[in-house]
Amino acid sequence: MKVMAPCALVPVANTGPLPEEVLKEQVDRVAIFSAVMLGLWTIGLTIDLWLVPFALGRERVPADIALSLCGMLVSAAMYLFVRRSRHPLATKAAAGLAFMIANALEIAIMNTTSIRGVTPVGPQVSWVAVLILVFSMISPARPRPMLIASLVAASMDPLVTWLFYLNGQPVLAPATAFLFALPNYISAVLALVPSKVFHRLGVRLREAQDLGSYHLVELLGQGGMGEVWRAEHRLLARSAAVKLVRPEVLSDGNEADARLLLRRFEREARATASLSSPHTIQIFDFGTTKDGNFYYVMELLSGRDLESLVREFGPLSADRAMFLLRQICHSLADAHARGMVHRDIKPANIYVCRMGLEYDFVKVLDFGLVKLDHRDGREQTLLTQDHQTSGTPAYMAPEVILGEDVDPRADVYALGCVMYYLLTGQLVFEGSTPMKILTQHVQATPVPPSQRTELPIPPQLDDLVMSCLQKDPNMRPQQARELFPGTSSSRNGDGWTQDLARRWWEQHLPQLTGPLTVSEASPAATRAAMAIH
Repeated sequence: MKVMAPCALVPVANTGPLPEEVLKEQVDRVAIFSAVMLGLWTIGLTIDLWLVPFALGRERVPADIALSLCGMLVSAAMYLFVRRSRHPLATKAAAGLAFMIANALEIAIMNTTSIRGVTPVGPQVSWVAVLILVFSMISPARPRPMLIASLVAASMDPLVTWLFYLNGQPVLAPATAFLFALPNYISAVLALVPSKVFHRLGVRLREAQDLGSYHLVELLGQGGMGEVWRAEHRLLARSAAVKLVRPEVLSDGNEADARLLLRRFEREARATASLSSPHTIQIFDFGTTKDGNFYYVMELLSGRDLESLVREFGPLSADRAMFLLRQICHSLADAHARGMVHRDIKPANIYVCRMGLEYDFVKVLDFGLVKLDHRDGREQTLLTQDHQTSGTPAYMAPEVILGEDVDPRADVYALGCVMYYLLTGQLVFEGSTPMKILTQHVQATPVPPSQRTELPIPPQLDDLVMSCLQKDPNMRPQQARELFPGTSSSRNGDGWTQDLARRWWEQHLPQLTGPLTVSEASPAATRAAMAIH
């Protein structure tokens, strides 16, 4: 597969939509503001019912009680709307501005009914001004909508005063009413400050989430090496997975460790891109951001990794396991033919997915520990640290554990461990510590998988798995391609067909069997699409 040249970052205009996580944060703040207003209106009702008549000796004002009750109901309804409804985030954010205006209207009515033509003693500030400032600090919106909504809210006091005046009710004198409402408009202008800060941060986040032609949409997972994001292409109707090194990872270690990590990351991209098997994850693009962070873009998968599949649905039938094994061998045989050793074959790095009209389609992931053998005898390998063993203890071949030369036979051993897990739902060797597991891989004789499960396992398959688990590499199949005769036997695996696979998916993973759209390409069930070290 040909890999495109690394792409430069495309500048982003400030007029684009804010990232989804920013809108979600804004909506969460609207919910907080609704809860705050519910509490304040409840306090106001308490004052009107008990404090005013008993502490101050004044009669209850029915209008104030009605307004407090109305404020409580509107605040509770707004909170439920934000938390429970399925409306778009942008709609909920706009509803937050309307909610602020509605509260300003209620406060203005309460202000006008309580003054009743009496000229206040000394300067007075309407609670509308406080409302605008509190909203701008708790749930700031975009600058322009925030300014418009704040000016409308600020105008509620003079608007209600004017309506009461037209109705013949006693109101403040014009000059006094102007001074009373002036802080409202000052607050409306001041509300732009947190709004612009919020918008600027959102724009910067959006710019940081753009890698060439791809825009990062949702964080799918993270590990010690990097992060995996769901991304969308700007022009093509295609989602993808973007893997990148997190900046804090590079800053935690020394310069040598950072260079090693980046070399390993780039090596994984190049090694994966050089493979042509359809059962190897495809690389679309790779490059470096303007901040110096390395990334590459991969196809986005819909399905389960084998570890999650077995953990959730139990061991697989022998026919299905052989069906998957053929595809895994296809990917590894391609890598072995090119002088590569994966070195980290495990269920979590093997993905079974829906690919077009095909189900149980295998993709082998994560070539981050790949070793390359060159004809001149030199080896190129990437370890996490000098003299450290890389890999997963439950799937490591004895020669890897002992620090001996590693070749395709190490992948064959790991593949035997994977098949063992698929057929039994158990590891070849169990142990309370990684060291105990490693010791058993070197010294202990495994129990045949047929003796550790109630599911029927044909003798040929039992023997195939045990041959892969031989301690002596010379006693195993020497490469993945040598497993093809066993995986293609008419008595092994032909009982599992595409029709059976589709039925299984329709029953157990129905959310992945309907028409897939761009937005549905990465449902919650597929967020472990890429393994990360």
